[in-house]
Amino acid sequence: MRHLANKTAIITGASRGIGLAIAKRIAVNGANVAVLAKTDQPNPKLPGTVHTAAKAVEDAGGQGLGVVCDIRNEDQVDAAVARVVDQFGGIDILVNNASAISLTDTENTPIKRFDLMHSINQRGTFLMSQKCVGHLKQANNPHVLTMAPPLDLQPEWFAPHVAYSMAKYGMSLCVLGMAAEFADAGIAFNALWPRTGIATAAIDLIGGEQMRKACRKPEIVADAAYEIFTRDARAFSGHFCIDDHILFDAGVRDFEAYAVEPGADLWRDLFVPDNDTALPGSV
Repeated sequence: MRHLANKTAIITGASRGIGLAIAKRIAVNGANVAVLAKTDQPNPKLPGTVHTAAKAVEDAGGQGLGVVCDIRNEDQVDAAVARVVDQFGGIDILVNNASAISLTDTENTPIKRFDLMHSINQRGTFLMSQKCVGHLKQANNPHVLTMAPPLDLQPEWFAPHVAYSMAKYGMSLCVLGMAAEFADAGIAFNALWPRTGIATAAIDLIGGEQMRKACRKPEIVADAAYEIFTRDARAFSGHFCIDDHILFDAGVRDFEAYAVEPGADLWRDLFVPDNDTALPGSV
């Protein structure tokens, strides 16, 4: 059954990685997917553009739309949202996936990099949510899903990279506040975070091949996102979800299938609370 048939989703930062994996996963289930990203032309260092992502959506069975958009730019966001609504008739799902990262300490974080992380991560999440919420109010079972960590405000998550942590937790605070703000409107606002590192271009830049082998594939996050989108928005909102918890609840038991290298010791991701109980097959 194509549970998301005729549903329309906007996914930011979806030209590659987790965003693209979510786009393809929901396309298999019939969704129209608008891929928003800045990448218009191929980059030899980073695979994927909005155009290749839209084609991947089409190949997976959905209707794809590639939109070049810098989510820091309000005019571009307005134009992107208008284009999606004009083509597909509305918005049912928003995925705030776009994010910038720099795991640098206070003295080694250039202010330009600080501004980039905060303008994309927390400001971009707020802006996209703000611009989509009027359309989501008109949808049946509307969901906003933000790729943000649980609000576990421990010093260990801040001391090594204050600027990045502030920017990511800013996204989490959008979830916390908007879930309550739009509860009466029936719009679900949830966060999703991976228990382990996920094999993306960002991981390659941070740790290379060795770190990639200690990661899971983006498909685990995509499968978890799909499970969230099929839940009742009024009954499931304001949650800070870990990917394998969501899938375990859905009946998944073979998490080894998601490993880049089966049998490898997996790298526990940043921001996963120390008291979070690992599931069978998890770290």
